[in-house]
Amino acid sequence: MNHKRQQRFTMSRVLIATLIASGVSFAGAVQAAENLRFAHVYETSEPFHKWALWAADEIEERTEGRYTMQVYAASSLGKEEDINEGLGLGTVDVIYTGTQFAGRGYGPIGIAGAAYMFRDFDHWQAFADSDLFQEIAQGYQDATGNVPLALNYYGERHVTSNTPINTPEDMAGLKIRVPNAPMYMMMPNAVGANPTPIAFDEVYLALQQGVVDAQENPLPTIRAKAFHEVQDYINLTGHITDSLITIVGGPRWNQLSEEDQEIFREVFQEAAENNTQDIQQAEEELVAWFEEQGNTINEVDRDIFREAVVPAHNGSAATWDQETYDRLQAIGQ
Repeated sequence: MNHKRQQRFTMSRVLIATLIASGVSFAGAVQAAENLRFAHVYETSEPFHKWALWAADEIEERTEGRYTMQVYAASSLGKEEDINEGLGLGTVDVIYTGTQFAGRGYGPIGIAGAAYMFRDFDHWQAFADSDLFQEIAQGYQDATGNVPLALNYYGERHVTSNTPINTPEDMAGLKIRVPNAPMYMMMPNAVGANPTPIAFDEVYLALQQGVVDAQENPLPTIRAKAFHEVQDYINLTGHITDSLITIVGGPRWNQLSEEDQEIFREVFQEAAENNTQDIQQAEEELVAWFEEQGNTINEVDRDIFREAVVPAHNGSAATWDQETYDRLQAIGQ
């Protein structure tokens, strides 16, 4: 328990004792605050969890104790599919989720998760700040009832393997683990690989046992999940400039006052900015760290991978229309 939480816990005990002495029941005091569930699939060592805990503290403070929040990390409340479903059921109140998983509820929001959709980080940031993203987020809310509040930078996704990958041809037939959402399969399919969906918490063992030959994730995630222990090469394909969306479930959002809705929006947007900064810093530092661990960092010509994938952007896998695609590509030009 951190210092701020310990201080509030002590203050709460004093308040409850005072209320009891005044003839107010303990049950009445406890009911004054509603406890929310924030679920995600990431490790407690990752920035996403750190800033989720920070957000929980800020929510409690800024709502003057009307809401408290418990953060459940590392798939402890279920896989990504489960926690997305839980939003509408009210079994979870807040989640981080990939845009590709959110895209199951509203196709256009998945565009941010397509391979080589963004030119670079600046293009991603411009999209995160754009009217286009706000329109897409509103479309998702209208379709699902759940409310996207912020876009967090997840990092550039790279392929790890036990053999070097320098060209698209090197991935032909490669059995590569991907998350269980169609957009993650766009790049492997485009280069003739064999994308294999496996739950996030099962990937390390699948790599160790040779169930799959490779996987793809950003550098901070590769470290947090220790994938570098069971893969020799980190091939810097940078094929997805990826995001996590912070989403509040409709059942919870509709119970909030307008004042509290604004507090939630502000807190989670601040947390997303902090997540983004931390992930950027980690990406800058981790190449040298992986080399110290004995991994080979393999620079690749991303242009040839991009050329292989771009024709699929508006193909059969697309869940957005041409206008949305063109608007996204025009951002920052």
